Amino acid sequence: MSAVELLRAELTRAARGLGATDPIETVLDRPRDPAFGDWTTNLAMVLAKPLGMKPRDLARALIAQGDWTRAGVRIAEVAGPGFINFRLETAAVAGRIPEILQAGAAYGRSETGKRTAVVVEFVSANPTGPLHVGHGRQAALGDAVAALLEWTGWAVSREFYYNDAGVQIEKLAASVHARIVEDAGGGLQIPDGGYHGEYIGEIAEQYTAGHPGDRHGRDTDRVREFAVAALRAEQDQDLKAFGVRFDTYYLESSLYTDGLVDETVQALRDGGDTYENDGALWLRTTAFGDDKDRVMRKSDGTFTYFVPDIAYHVTKWRRGFRRAINVQGSDHHSTVTRVRAGLQALRIGIPEGYPEYVLHQLVTVVRGGEDVKLSKRAGSYVTVRDLIDDVGRDAVRYFFLMRRADSQLSFDVDLARTQSEENPVYYVQMAHARMSGIFRVGGIDAAGITGEGVAIDLLSEADELELINALADFPAAVQAAADALEPHRMTTYLHDTAELAHRWYHRHHVLGEAPALTAARLTLARAAQIVLGNGLTLLGISAPERM
Repeated sequence: MSAVELLRAELTRAARGLGATDPIETVLDRPRDPAFGDWTTNLAMVLAKPLGMKPRDLARALIAQGDWTRAGVRIAEVAGPGFINFRLETAAVAGRIPEILQAGAAYGRSETGKRTAVVVEFVSANPTGPLHVGHGRQAALGDAVAALLEWTGWAVSREFYYNDAGVQIEKLAASVHARIVEDAGGGLQIPDGGYHGEYIGEIAEQYTAGHPGDRHGRDTDRVREFAVAALRAEQDQDLKAFGVRFDTYYLESSLYTDGLVDETVQALRDGGDTYENDGALWLRTTAFGDDKDRVMRKSDGTFTYFVPDIAYHVTKWRRGFRRAINVQGSDHHSTVTRVRAGLQALRIGIPEGYPEYVLHQLVTVVRGGEDVKLSKRAGSYVTVRDLIDDVGRDAVRYFFLMRRADSQLSFDVDLARTQSEENPVYYVQMAHARMSGIFRVGGIDAAGITGEGVAIDLLSEADELELINALADFPAAVQAAADALEPHRMTTYLHDTAELAHRWYHRHHVLGEAPALTAARLTLARAAQIVLGNGLTLLGISAPERM
């Protein structure tokens, strides 16, 4: 058992000895200030009422009841209104290092997901232009959410849903057609709400070159298909440059061609929750928590956008995904209730919270203290490729992940390009590089550091024990971030751990000390290298060995 498991078991045993009955929820947390100890618990406050005691009195009784030596505890003391703070023996803290060294690249992984299938849908951009920075944030978030779930034992499928049908696609086709006509000598007539970026002209030129028999673009279906295919290919290249891959690409158009939209509408009608009004077909979504009923089929016979969304999520359920997560922009907030209501109205066993949503706020790009709003090629927005080309993949990924998804993000290009400790991704990568540099300078094979025969308990400095505790918390940090679907927790963890690693590196020598102490500190350097490397790898960011 690990030190924390031993401590939890002893607390539970002590509580039972004082009359507490199962189940006993024994929660252990790290104190906010390491000066208060290695672990703290509120168990006395939780059990005070059931046991008829004052929290502080119960905390003292729990301390008296426990065999803390068996749990590796050096000091147990009451704090505040009834917390119990524990300081572990140095050997109990340092004893976590061999576990890290043995697990190596697998440290932090678990099987809590039990290989259950989950589909994570993200980006899902209309193929009407290059990916903008909002798509970039979504790509980083979705990929990180998928990685967190993989690290915690889920069988993850990454999915991109291409909205290749509807009004925006028609506007794209009309915009490309207008540029084809212009190139053939006609006047330029981009439709209202059409697309004006340079990439539209590029697609028009490519179409004409590949279809010399249709230099006026009269075959509108072919123009549409060519434009969509060209932009899908470009978006795929953008995603490849960002290091994002997908297992499945699902086309919205297939929902219509395969009859799934009509099938879903009929199933909803058969369920009895639809009605006709003013020539339109409505779904009684108020019966499932919506604030008002929603139109499914407009009076002109076309479907509203949430109808294919319902059909699409039925396919996820049919494909065996009993858990589905959608990473989308905050502008999709209104779709959450509607899609869930539609799925409930089908009455096919889909739970109320299906699918889960991670909604993110907008991204603004700042350079020289001023907002950057335009891309030369896209014409009206900054593309994710612009950022990757400017500051590199690692910085873009890290910056997109270091804030809560539901908070607005200001991407400071100047900061992202800075090679200093003020740049958060540089700061974390430098900590990894410093740990790696210890082995390079010493001519030591880091992979050969196993901790075997090493006096680990020589790692008794406060800086060392605090760093060890942080490294030991990595698996719990991964699990917590996965459970909450919040990748920013990992960037926070990495930055805090990097700070401890930098501090230890500056204050304590590794090489050149007494052989036993050097050997012990090499194990700590290796453990830090592993954890920082694993955390960066999880987020799709490189872990350089020198900078």
